[in-house]
Amino acid sequence: MAKLSSEERALFPLTDIDGVVKLFKLHLEKNSEPNLAILSIIVGHIENTLTCSRGVTEPPVSYEDEFSEGKYSDSHHVLPCVEYETVEALHQRFLAIIKAHVDVASFGSPRYATRELVKRISDVVWCTLSSSYYKDRAHLQSIYSYMTGAKLDSSGTTLAVVAACQALGYYDVHLALSEDHTWVVFGDKGQHTVEVTWHGKGNEDKRGIPVTHDVYSKSWLYVNGQPVVCNRHMEVATIVSNMNPGINATTDSEEVMLLQQALLWMLYDAGHLTKYPMAIDNLGDLEEMMPSKGRAPATRMYEEAITSAVRYYDNQHVYPYTYLGGYCYRNKLYKQALKYWAQAASVIKNYNYSRDDEEIYKEFLEIANELIPHIMRVVSSGISARSILKDPECFGYLLEFYDGICEWEEGSATPVLHIGWAKALFNTIAKFDAHVRSHVKIFCVDPDSSDVTEEPEQPTLEKTAAEARSSQDQNGNMAADCTAFTEEELDPSEMMHRWPPVRLASAKMRGLRDLLLADKLNSQAISLQLTAQSQVTMTKKRGSIGGEVESSHHVGRSKRSRRD
Repeated sequence: MAKLSSEERALFPLTDIDGVVKLFKLHLEKNSEPNLAILSIIVGHIENTLTCSRGVTEPPVSYEDEFSEGKYSDSHHVLPCVEYETVEALHQRFLAIIKAHVDVASFGSPRYATRELVKRISDVVWCTLSSSYYKDRAHLQSIYSYMTGAKLDSSGTTLAVVAACQALGYYDVHLALSEDHTWVVFGDKGQHTVEVTWHGKGNEDKRGIPVTHDVYSKSWLYVNGQPVVCNRHMEVATIVSNMNPGINATTDSEEVMLLQQALLWMLYDAGHLTKYPMAIDNLGDLEEMMPSKGRAPATRMYEEAITSAVRYYDNQHVYPYTYLGGYCYRNKLYKQALKYWAQAASVIKNYNYSRDDEEIYKEFLEIANELIPHIMRVVSSGISARSILKDPECFGYLLEFYDGICEWEEGSATPVLHIGWAKALFNTIAKFDAHVRSHVKIFCVDPDSSDVTEEPEQPTLEKTAAEARSSQDQNGNMAADCTAFTEEELDPSEMMHRWPPVRLASAKMRGLRDLLLADKLNSQAISLQLTAQSQVTMTKKRGSIGGEVESSHHVGRSKRSRRD
């Protein structure tokens, strides 16, 4: 594990964004084992000073005015002074806690970490945390928070365990990240897994257990065994991506956002975000608010996150699609929003729903019961009434979206759909007249039947991944060209020449086929079919790990990405 060199120490005191970026860049270029604890202390110091210690006396950020052309005033680059002596003192305190409570010799001084050793380290971190705080609050993800307040959220606990292993000389221990949980991989080839934190309150006894196939199979919490397994430089990216600029529910720190954006671009340029979809999405989110001069637009970053999830993680990650769908929604690109939400549902159908899935459930519930109904209200009046409601493809996207949700429910011990879902579905499809609905070619695919029916050609995962590979530059980053994001405008008569194919695989949506295409919609029949108890065999899952709402970026969404 690298300490700061004399060249790096000379950069202190850190007083502006450029200085922090220069330090991170120099440290990462010089060391294959960047010091996670020190880097986490630095960014945690800055974040906590600018968010937790600041009273809100200034108006909210006006991104459109000040940041629209990448022009930032000097004041936004000024940071609270970070002295080397402060960082070193906190780092030494961290090392003292770990080394005082973990005797490696008692474990036989193994060459590579063992489950018992990692469990012991996680016990030390857990037992040295304060018991008098809410673990789902913001700004608890850094080792700075651990050293100054004995407070960590779930992802911060995992980071502290990995940093402690690094401090003890166990360089085989690394972070594994899903979209809502973190754990640890270890061993000479990273072949072992272990829980070191919690997911819900009062479940600390889960620490120490392996993440086996029985645990991760069809579980969104564990992304079907396709997590982001970090190397050291990706763990630095996690430290940066986990930064939270929120001062309160309505105000963000401009300085924290600009620092996070600058550090993410530095990591992106070095190729460390290529296999990290959530970090790419966070960078896209920042670019959407504060476009950087000479940089790719936010849409390209959102697309790259999808490409990364497809190429490296078997298309098992949901949030890359909801990020891009949210962007389209905010920019009134409603047809494309429906398209990406349908693709998000096509990913979630690979899982069985459980009570661990609270965050992604809320995401889909908001899309179905708030965002889509809002779109329908907007396009149902005035000149907009000639737009997507006359487009059979948009109706097809809605069917694919609900088909994915229904497949998510099938085989699950806990139901997903209730009467609220049914009302939203009926009110939405009722906006499309029978002539538009009749132009959708529905193919029902029964997974339990051996009958082969004519189906539309589906884009294969291999083809998408091949396209992704061909679009990368020498650093592993994606090519500069990106799709022009503009809403398609067609005359309604031209739309009626389209016969988009839709493939329905869920039992409930297959059963709704005729009702959805009927000249007159039957609200009661549709509601009964959609909310009926699934008739498929329930799959017995292991006990729930709880339903914690974690505060860091990869365990949910950035609060800004949900804005209307």
